[in-house]
Amino acid sequence: MKWTGLNELREMFLSFFEEKGHTRLPSYPLVPQGDNSLLLINSGMAPMKKFFLGQETPPNVRVTTCQKCIRTPDIEQVGKTARHGTYFEMLGNFSFGDYFKHEATKWAWEFITERLEIPKDRLWVTIYLDDDEAFDIWTKEVGIPPERIVRLGKDDNFWEIGAGPCGPCSEIYFDRGEKFGCGSPDCGPGCECDRYMEFWNLVFSQFVNDGEGNYTEMEHKNIDTGMGLERLACIMQGVDNLFEVDTVQNIMQHISRIAGIAYHQGTPEQDVSLRVVTDHIRSTVFMVADGVVPQNEGRGYVLRRLLRRAARHGRLLGIKEAFLYKVCDTVIDENLSAYPELEGKRGYIKKVIQNEEARFEKTIDQGMEMLSELIDKMDAAAIEAGKAVLPGDDAFKLYDTYGFPVDLVREIIAERQIALDQDRFDELMDQQRARARAAREDMGDVAWVEDVTATLDLPATEFVGYGRDEATAKVLCIIENGEIVEQVGQGQQAILILDQTPFYAESGGQVADRGAVSGAGLSALVTGCQKSATGGYFLHHIQVQEGVIATGDSLHCAIDNDYRQAVARNHTAAHLLQAALRQVLGDHVHQAGQLVDSHRVRFDFSHFSAMSGKEIMQVEEIVNRKIMAAIPTDISEMSQQAARDLGAMALFGEKYGDVVRVCRVGDFSMELCGGTHVQNTGCIGLFKILSESSAAAGIRRIEAVTGTGVIRFIGEQTQQIRDTAHTLKLQNTAELVHKAESVMAELKEAGRKIEELSSKLAAIEAEGLFDKAIQVGPVKVITASFTGTDAGALRTMGEKAREGKDDLVVVLSTVVGEKGTICVACGKSAVAAGLHAGKLIKEIAKLAGGSGGGRPDSAMAGVKEIFKIDEAMAATPDLIRDMLA
Repeated sequence: MKWTGLNELREMFLSFFEEKGHTRLPSYPLVPQGDNSLLLINSGMAPMKKFFLGQETPPNVRVTTCQKCIRTPDIEQVGKTARHGTYFEMLGNFSFGDYFKHEATKWAWEFITERLEIPKDRLWVTIYLDDDEAFDIWTKEVGIPPERIVRLGKDDNFWEIGAGPCGPCSEIYFDRGEKFGCGSPDCGPGCECDRYMEFWNLVFSQFVNDGEGNYTEMEHKNIDTGMGLERLACIMQGVDNLFEVDTVQNIMQHISRIAGIAYHQGTPEQDVSLRVVTDHIRSTVFMVADGVVPQNEGRGYVLRRLLRRAARHGRLLGIKEAFLYKVCDTVIDENLSAYPELEGKRGYIKKVIQNEEARFEKTIDQGMEMLSELIDKMDAAAIEAGKAVLPGDDAFKLYDTYGFPVDLVREIIAERQIALDQDRFDELMDQQRARARAAREDMGDVAWVEDVTATLDLPATEFVGYGRDEATAKVLCIIENGEIVEQVGQGQQAILILDQTPFYAESGGQVADRGAVSGAGLSALVTGCQKSATGGYFLHHIQVQEGVIATGDSLHCAIDNDYRQAVARNHTAAHLLQAALRQVLGDHVHQAGQLVDSHRVRFDFSHFSAMSGKEIMQVEEIVNRKIMAAIPTDISEMSQQAARDLGAMALFGEKYGDVVRVCRVGDFSMELCGGTHVQNTGCIGLFKILSESSAAAGIRRIEAVTGTGVIRFIGEQTQQIRDTAHTLKLQNTAELVHKAESVMAELKEAGRKIEELSSKLAAIEAEGLFDKAIQVGPVKVITASFTGTDAGALRTMGEKAREGKDDLVVVLSTVVGEKGTICVACGKSAVAAGLHAGKLIKEIAKLAGGSGGGRPDSAMAGVKEIFKIDEAMAATPDLIRDMLA
């Protein structure tokens, strides 16, 4: 075998199957397109389901891909072994009703033995127990000796997931040699040891399972194969695991240089950390590139979890500062040949990861301190015996309040042989999800409609609304309360499916059209329109005003054109806004979501910090200049590839058809877009940004108005200025700024005087404390309690009392409402004698259900059980004696 690099292997595979008549498709994004059953793409077959199920027509009956994949079920094992990883690439060749077993097996053998020149005597094949057809093909046509074919049962060599297409599979194994074996005489393919590595699985999809164990032969059979690229590289490079493959090892070496620790030259624990960081940075770079941002749920949580686990293992390697964003460059460079789009997203990827590292730095210390306190409170004997359990409520609080990932909690406590009450944690998570679902229940009534529309066999609705605002349509179906009905009458609400429609269905962030349908003696308002998940139906939500609407009726459909134009103004403005943001902030800006209706533009975009006032003004000016230029908008249809070749921008994760609409505004903006737009930018009138804020980690949000919305905004702002001037008793609004500055100066001076008086009062009260001092060893101790004194005054009082008295320890408490605070201040000689204010206050606060900390000479703590403060203060001298002992 010739040593072959991972990138070269990928190209060899794809080129080989192109020679066999396959169409090479690029890797699909890790975010599933139009498939809500997966958080992230986890196999080469996953994006192909739509072709296997007949939901879409493939570009060719033969397809080959190298698909990016993420799998996280075993995330806690990643790093602990050399076999587990979360990111990998899956090579595959697929046949949709074209070739079958003969070609699949023949070509697989040809590629690995002739193109890769893997020795035949090191290859083994497994087949399904009863698949005699596969056995004959392998032995009689391919020429594999029968003794090198192993028959395995359904668990190993039959692919199926519930009801639907399924079939036997055949796996190809590489014999790594006796040194990797278990020594058992029965050792062979399928053994749990590391000797026989399965690297290519050929799935022969030839049956349909009805879900009750009955299998029917398919008329058009399919082929689905999957070969792990990293596993293949291990074989071709003669290395033991994926972390030693060339491209992956280059990433690890970058991490090693930062940490100053080489792989296999440190401790086993350091090797674990190097593997964790290497795997997780590969995953996160590709997830961010495909539009995933760190969040606390869904795929965003997977990303956050991986990044934070990697950051923690960086700390275990001794890396104190943010470093993952630096390693991004090596990940990108190692993968550019296959994924050139990474170059254009380099800056964006690095910034998202750097921001998340910084965010984690702020939470990890606090979370670690809390976790340490929780562990300290646990029964030491139970920990020693390995029977200690961290309550699920505590783990959930760490996650929900402080953003501390539960897998990190689990990993950290496992190092102390402490278990987690996972059931209780899961219960609390389920309750949180239930609350989130309840909050979303008012999002519309499309869900119950989908169950009905999935059973319909009707022609798809033809949308004619790009060029027309009226049309005559036939009623194909009426749905009321989730049931198909023949007619609906006055006062009823229902959903209509028409043969054609001018009503734009809500999609792409643009709201649906409104309007009316009418006929002889009947009329109804159209309040919304949505697309069905399958079938291509437009679902018109109506409220019948007069008469009866029945299936088969011919209706006159008319949109509310004023409403449509208001929405169109905002939609075209959103395109101008994105182009202006990229011009001012940089090319890392991409749309991350939008909502355009008749009132406003809400635009989410990738960026890492709040925009300055100057930047907002620049963006506004650019957009308004384009509006005043009255640039015509050009809408054209073309193939998706042609649009991308032109440089048209597309939305992360959006599903586009083979033919797409491209909206161009001169040479300023060009985007894939199925929405409605104005004829020229002058129709927008004006553009004004109302707010700029954070929408999520690495995502900013702008809300803006156009046209009459700007006029309305100016009117409201003018009235507010007049009202403010009236409140300040001004006759002329031109004096408003001067008056506001004058009022603020007066308030500042009043605050200074109050603070000065508070300090004098604190000093007077402090002087009276010395009469209460008691001697404890080499130090004098003062304790006192107050009611209604704020925490700042309490600290000032303690520091004033300590001034010039090196041997003094001052312990003060206050209660304000239901909140208690304790302050400790230590003089210099008291600290030299062994006292530490931060440690002392921690022990005092514990007695009143609180926590705190601070410097050796000054510390503060908050307490929950205020009724125990007196008891805690009384115990202070004894605590000081213990600390001095």
